[in-house]
Amino acid sequence: MNLLLILLVSLLSCAAQLCQKQAALVSLRHDKRGLILWVGLSLLLLGVAMLLWLAVLKAVPVSVAYPMLSLNFVLVAVAARVIWRETFTLRQWIGTGIIVMGVALMGSYL
Repeated sequence: MNLLLILLVSLLSCAAQLCQKQAALVSLRHDKRGLILWVGLSLLLLGVAMLLWLAVLKAVPVSVAYPMLSLNFVLVAVAARVIWRETFTLRQWIGTGIIVMGVALMGSYL
């Protein structure tokens, strides 16, 4: 259950980061309504993630839980690749793989 909560926090945080990127893109078009929408959605997602994070911290030592949030780096990078066609260098793929291995090691504690 704790692992699922951590994963949900990561997914919500990832979604919030993607909303912030989209807000930045619509701001370039001077779309104030779009900017308010994406920033508002980001804040909502971050708020829900924070509340769930508090539940995680009640049950899991912060020294274990916090490194698990490194999964956000992977989720955001992969989503950016899919959504905005951002490129990935070999170094980024290797680093992402190392992060996944680290999260797997930390997850084995739970």
